[in-house]
Amino acid sequence: MTPFCSCSSIPLFIGFTSAGLPVGVTFSFLISSPMVDLGSLLLLMSIFGAKVAVIYVIVGLIIAVIGGSIIEKLHMEKYVESFILKAGSVDIESPDLTKKDRMVYAKEQMLTTFKKVFPYILIGVGIGAVIHNWIPEEWVATVLGSKNPFGVVLATLVGVPMYADIFGTIPIAEALLYKGAQLGSILSFMMAVTTLSLPSMIMLRKAVKPKLLALFIAICTVGIIIVGYFFNAIQTFII
Repeated sequence: MTPFCSCSSIPLFIGFTSAGLPVGVTFSFLISSPMVDLGSLLLLMSIFGAKVAVIYVIVGLIIAVIGGSIIEKLHMEKYVESFILKAGSVDIESPDLTKKDRMVYAKEQMLTTFKKVFPYILIGVGIGAVIHNWIPEEWVATVLGSKNPFGVVLATLVGVPMYADIFGTIPIAEALLYKGAQLGSILSFMMAVTTLSLPSMIMLRKAVKPKLLALFIAICTVGIIIVGYFFNAIQTFII
């Protein structure tokens, strides 16, 4: 439900882990928070339809639960950097807020989120416009269309170096769909951009050791590719 990008989720992941939450639980949050949220569900429904949007959210949550469970079962706590595990927690009293105070606080949070998200939406719309108007349809169909069995893998790999939240990737996804890209390739691209962006992996490396980081990337990558081929297989039934 939280509308955080991958980089915004990492400080929360660090805070949760420092407070003593199990590493598997915090990694489930780290996967699900940037990948799915209520706002993206509504936008996905407007473009791909309710069936695709709901299935997208469900499989995103499945990846998060399975990924966190694997990390928990393998007891990867020792691969979290020691400064996080030793940070401990600080208990503070929560202030008493009136209804007016809560409304003002909610407004401030809404404006903060809007200002953070809006630039990425503009960037996504710009990239989508370039794809829509300048990139030949044949190129997209060749690379990400049904005749390329590696379209999902390519879409995932292309998405990893990029950085955007899910709101910024939706306009790009819409343009790719219009150009003839397969649904699974499009959704794999979206998941890779939002979950495995290079800037967020650099930030995460400061919090976890290479072995845990590599396991996290492997779990997400394999899960995203499987989801992509799954959507390609059922595309004719849900669109």
